[in-house]
Amino acid sequence: MLTKRIIPCLDIKDGKTVKGVNFVDLKDAGDPVELAEIYSREGADELVFLDITATVEKRKTLVELVTKVASKINIPFTVGGGISTIEDVSVLLKAGADKVSINSSAVKRPELINELAGEFGSQCVVVAIDTRYVDGEHIVHVKGGREATELRTIEWAKEVQERGAGEILLTSMDHDGTKNGFALELTGYLTKLLNIPVIASGGAGTMEHFADIFKEDQADAALAASIFHFKEIAIPDLKQYLLDNDIEMRH
Repeated sequence: MLTKRIIPCLDIKDGKTVKGVNFVDLKDAGDPVELAEIYSREGADELVFLDITATVEKRKTLVELVTKVASKINIPFTVGGGISTIEDVSVLLKAGADKVSINSSAVKRPELINELAGEFGSQCVVVAIDTRYVDGEHIVHVKGGREATELRTIEWAKEVQERGAGEILLTSMDHDGTKNGFALELTGYLTKLLNIPVIASGGAGTMEHFADIFKEDQADAALAASIFHFKEIAIPDLKQYLLDNDIEMRH
């Protein structure tokens, strides 16, 4: 069995870490480089940085941030937000990112997944899927979960794998920010269906929620934001708790 990973997520807006519920009411949650350093020291397995206001003008700021983060931490980190070309990825990987996360750009032009996997290798390509349950179907959403697409989540996840993605970051918009637990059923279904790792995101509120998503191999990794940023759960305590519950963690 592969060891499980704990991944803090930092949503970046104008160079600051922010956190809201369902992407609204954003609160400042601190300096991303300082937070990255703390999480790395505390035993996070990886980090994810999502630039939620990514635009061409701000790309330079993101590259500077990636360079600073890479100089301070020694764990893998993924960067996402507004990535739509091979050039975008090339710049971020050169600056020190280990992987990139694509979402809307992959929905708009699925061939992008093939191109990035072909150019940089599948291990660099994470496809983020934001999903909501609508009229009895899991439906892919874009624009921070605000806009429904025609895509069904399970079919899209299969296509993403076929096109060469190395990992899926699955965010349940119904659970995001609620702290009521991860989307166990959907995440577990996809984990068993696919051959690539699935990262669960959306809904973490307690240590038990992490144990639930890792038991019976519901997910390969779990991602959370505010509970780490606002010190509600400390990563060393969480890892110890999971080890005590017979869940294999990375050391």
